[in-house]
Amino acid sequence: MKLSTIRTADNATSAVRHEGDELVLLPHVDVAALLASGEDWARRAARADGRRIVAAEASYAPVVPHPNKIVCLGLNYATHIKEMGRPTPTHPTLFAKYDGALVGAHDDIHMPAVSDDLDWEAELCAVIGRATRHVGESEALAAVAGYTVLNDVTVRDWQHRTREFLSGKTFEATTPVGPALVTSDELPPGAAGLDIGCSVDGHAMQTSNTADLLFDVAHIVSYVSTIITLRPGDLIATGTPGGVGAGRDPKVFLRPGQRLVTRIEGIGETSNRVVRDAPV
Repeated sequence: MKLSTIRTADNATSAVRHEGDELVLLPHVDVAALLASGEDWARRAARADGRRIVAAEASYAPVVPHPNKIVCLGLNYATHIKEMGRPTPTHPTLFAKYDGALVGAHDDIHMPAVSDDLDWEAELCAVIGRATRHVGESEALAAVAGYTVLNDVTVRDWQHRTREFLSGKTFEATTPVGPALVTSDELPPGAAGLDIGCSVDGHAMQTSNTADLLFDVAHIVSYVSTIITLRPGDLIATGTPGGVGAGRDPKVFLRPGQRLVTRIEGIGETSNRVVRDAPV
């Protein structure tokens, strides 16, 4: 099953189920509200028969517009670790984003007026389906409702101002996520073995496979749940493979007017134009 959050009239949103070329509106304001509605959310979502709209005419919000938390991993593919000149981590490298960074699958990405160093990072994103704390790796995947596409677009010079990543990772309107959550039963366990990559104006920049994750989804969910309770709708971005702009010689960054397309096999793609914010 595929689920999305779309924009409706009066600046509202609605969760929807994909059914062929149509979307079936569900009685929840977004996918997170559906996931939080009870253990049988998947059965009810599959059986619901609400108003239908044409999928091609929908405006997609982020799959989860306002997650309780967005947990991200750095340095989780060997190719990216090598291009950034970093040692291989022995534990997951965690940082966070705020929900203001999120945009929909076809929304503009905003290049901040204070930087020219806007970089791409294609990522598999796990969406948590139930409250989870202290879960072992063998049970961790049961907490994942499904997976979506995310690009952890990064303002590199701000990221490298300090040893902490946050300032370069959560500029407003920089992180596309969507267009759909694909439920876990539709994909290999942990969404392993899926081709992942991104392109800029049709030129391939990243090409990899989720089988190459250093820490897989089960390990990540178990590790993060040891620290904090994961809640329905929480997003976990699992890290990016090699091929980022900052890892090239010379470095290459996104420019206004360019189109960034991020794809994951079996899940979908985001397609976003880069626009420059007005000077402050």
